[in-house]
Amino acid sequence: MSTGQQNLALGRYGEDVALRALEEQGLVLLERNWRCRAGEIDLILTEGETVVFCEVKTRRTTAYGHPLEAVTPVKAARLRLLAERWLEEQGRRRVDVRIDVVSVLQDGHGAGRVEHLRGVV
Repeated sequence: MSTGQQNLALGRYGEDVALRALEEQGLVLLERNWRCRAGEIDLILTEGETVVFCEVKTRRTTAYGHPLEAVTPVKAARLRLLAERWLEEQGRRRVDVRIDVVSVLQDGHGAGRVEHLRGVV
C-alpha cells in the first residue's frame, strides 16, 4: 500500500471512529465528506436544532504533534467558509451553527482515543 493510500485509510478510519463517538453522544449525521471548490467538510451533523460542522484529525502517534494542532488559523477560516457555503447550498438560514474538531489517536488495536472539542472554531 502506498503512503497516499495509507493516509486515506487512516483518515477514513478516524472518521469512522469519530462518527461512532458523535452518534453515541446523540448527534445525527447529515453528510460525510461534503466537497466544493473551496475544500471539504469531514462530517456534518445535527445536535438538536444545531448544525454541527466537524473536522476530524487522525494520527498514529503524537511524534509530530497532537492531532488538534493541525487545525491552524488558516484551516479554521476555511472551515467557516465551507460551513457558510454548505448552508447557502442547503438554503438554510437563521440556524444555530457550531464547528467542532475531533481528534483520533489510533492505538494499534483497532480502537482509537477520541477527543471532541465543541465550538472551537
